Amino acid sequence: MRFRKPLIAVLAAALVSAGAVLAVTLASGTSAPRSDDATVPVPTRTAAVIRQTMASSTDADGTLAHSAQRKLTAGGRGTFTWLPCAGSTVERDGRLYEVDGSAVRLFYGATPAYRTLEKGDEGKDVRQLKENLIALGFGDGLAADDEFTEGTERGVKAWQESHGLKKTGTVGPGQIAFAPSAVRVQKAEALLGGRSQPGAPVLTLSSSARVVQFGLSVPAAEKISVGDAVTVRLPGGKRVKGKVSSVGRTAEVDEQAQDKSPKVTVTVELARPGQAGGIDRTPVTVTISGERRTDVLSVPVESLLALEHDGFGVRVVEDGRARTVQVKLGIFADGRVEVSGRGLRAGMKVGVPA
Repeated sequence: MRFRKPLIAVLAAALVSAGAVLAVTLASGTSAPRSDDATVPVPTRTAAVIRQTMASSTDADGTLAHSAQRKLTAGGRGTFTWLPCAGSTVERDGRLYEVDGSAVRLFYGATPAYRTLEKGDEGKDVRQLKENLIALGFGDGLAADDEFTEGTERGVKAWQESHGLKKTGTVGPGQIAFAPSAVRVQKAEALLGGRSQPGAPVLTLSSSARVVQFGLSVPAAEKISVGDAVTVRLPGGKRVKGKVSSVGRTAEVDEQAQDKSPKVTVTVELARPGQAGGIDRTPVTVTISGERRTDVLSVPVESLLALEHDGFGVRVVEDGRARTVQVKLGIFADGRVEVSGRGLRAGMKVGVPA
């Protein structure tokens, strides 16, 4: 992944546009024209100096993906009798896989299912269980706390009955697995008909939410923060809004990319993930908003002249005469550049290549 149209490229384009003027100056052996030089040729084409609000931006290559990839391991022994298809989405109480004809279903929660829960147990996993029973309509009178009560047992039995299971009132990894939210099946690690045993990989899962991921150089990554707004351009030109949800802490080299410099992975959440559509790992373009400046003067980038000794200038045209004014550059945006210089004001005309 790489940045596109870096500042050097923009300046290079400007210098090429102004190259003929600079070449004549250098060939004659004279210094660059000064603001009081009355012999400066008058350009045949001009553009206006305007006062505006400017915001810089940078484009980066990214990919459309699903976040929070994780492995799901088996909770019991037996034979795998059903596995989901890659790309399928599983929501709360949906089937993740089956062992010996009995389904393991998805409950929402951050703590993995690591034990069989029964009356008298306490802990975060108990709270998760109760929250799911309540959400599914089996928690009448239950409080979402850490205690496995008689009411919790009744709720578990009601849930088991709804799926044709033996009403034991206890539940564990052989019947449920926890994930923070709905999941998308990336691929099956197990084989249909293969043997299941505790801890064996079953599925590779990810969040069902679509995200965009792209790489930034370390200096660039240090300039963005979680919550920063971005725009994502999808194949076909459609644009969707998003915000930075995470910035990696480790720079890594993408061995499949031409650019072997270390990159930090940045993840973007889309404001409306459903607008993304498309196939996983689809290439997209991310536009990162940069510095914002209000009430500044700007000129077209192509109007810049490289001065012989130092810096840049513009050729101001007034009353049929031209003079070169040295300028200080600010931010670049939409083909224009912020400038400041002695005597510059909005409405003036500056020369641009014919």
